[in-house]
Amino acid sequence: MVSCAYVRHVPVRPDTVVFDLGGVLMEWEPRRLYRTMFDGDNEAMEHFLATVCTPAWNDLLDRGLPFTTGVERLAAEHPHHAARIAAYHTRWEEMLGPPMDDVVAVLRDLVDASVPVYALSNWSAETFPVARRRFPFLEWFNGVLISGDVGVTKPDPRIFDELCRRFGLDPARAVFVDDRADNVEGARRHGFTGVRFVSAVSLRAELSALGLLD
Repeated sequence: MVSCAYVRHVPVRPDTVVFDLGGVLMEWEPRRLYRTMFDGDNEAMEHFLATVCTPAWNDLLDRGLPFTTGVERLAAEHPHHAARIAAYHTRWEEMLGPPMDDVVAVLRDLVDASVPVYALSNWSAETFPVARRRFPFLEWFNGVLISGDVGVTKPDPRIFDELCRRFGLDPARAVFVDDRADNVEGARRHGFTGVRFVSAVSLRAELSALGLLD
C-alpha cells in the first residue's frame, strides 16, 4: 500500500472564466460627468468626489440603497452640492464610457472556444439595465450576478458564495478577472485563480498560459 504522504496531487485545470465588468470590459468613471459640471476646475471636482459622492457612498448604491434615498440623504448633508449630487442619479449614464474592445475580443474568443463565461460586478440594480441596453456582449455570458441583486459587494465572501451557488461553479476550476487588487485577493481566498486585470494583452497571455485560449 502506498502511503498517502507520497501521493502527488495534480492541480485542477480551470475551465471557466468570471469577469468583472466596469474597468475591465467597459469604462465607468464619474469624472466623465463631473468634468462638465466643475467647468474645468479639477481640484474642486476631486475634492467633491473624495468628500461628497465618495466611493464608500457609491458602494451603498451598489449594495442596493435606492438612488432616490441615497441622493436625498447626501443632499441633506451637503445642500450646497444638491444639484451635483442629484446628477449622480439623473445623469448617471454619462459616467458610462465605451466598451473596451480589445478585452471584448478576448471574451469573444473564450465564447468561441466554448469556455463558460460569467460576470460578477459591483453594480446597482437600478442602473444595470442601462448597461444591458448599451452593451450587447453582456448577453454572451452564461450568467451575470450584480451586487445590487445580492445586497453585498466584492470582496465580501458572501457574494462569491452566491455566485458559486447560483451558477453551480467550482472555484477551483474558475478564473476570476478584476481590475481591483482587493477583489482579486478576495476571490483567491475563496479558491478561485485570481487574475488582476492590467491590459487585454496581459489578460490574453495569462488565460493562454492557463490553457483557456490558444
